[in-house]
Amino acid sequence: MARPPQRRLSVKNDAILPVATLSLLLACVPPGTHALELGGRTQFVRAPWKVALTSYTTNVGQSPAEYFFTLSLDGQAGASLGGLTIQQTRGADWQFPFAVERTRAFLGVPRREGRPIPVRASFEPASRLFTLSFPEPVPPGATVTVSLRPWFNPIQADTYLFQVTAIPFGPNPLPSPVGVGTLRIYQPNDW
Repeated sequence: MARPPQRRLSVKNDAILPVATLSLLLACVPPGTHALELGGRTQFVRAPWKVALTSYTTNVGQSPAEYFFTLSLDGQAGASLGGLTIQQTRGADWQFPFAVERTRAFLGVPRREGRPIPVRASFEPASRLFTLSFPEPVPPGATVTVSLRPWFNPIQADTYLFQVTAIPFGPNPLPSPVGVGTLRIYQPNDW
């Protein structure tokens, strides 16, 4: 019976490191280390793989609106979370404005907020792209929520999608796609 192929991770252009060796290396990383650097790039060993988008206001034009993006870092992530990008990739309304200065982050989940986390945010309206950075990186094993605050919900009912990418903290970070947050905006019945 043939052995299944071994999973490998590229370390440099000409070097290959088996995943088992990488796990052994990670186990030897001293406590308090917040980044795994391979081939000159900071990267996650176990990147966040799922994002949850929560909103408690879901009708067209409703205000105030707040969108919560929550993700969890694996305890063996290999790097702290240094930032995120969040980009609208689908939805009928591409013009609804955000109050970027009201962006906030905290440990935990919506309605069970933990300690606030400092966050810096910028928004490119043309590309609908948020770039977020954490001056105090979020450590492996933590659950973090980022709150984006539009002035009001989109004025068109539709399913809005937001692509989320996690950026590890450290030099020359290698971003990892996390997933897509789904926001459904409804047109209420007038009867």
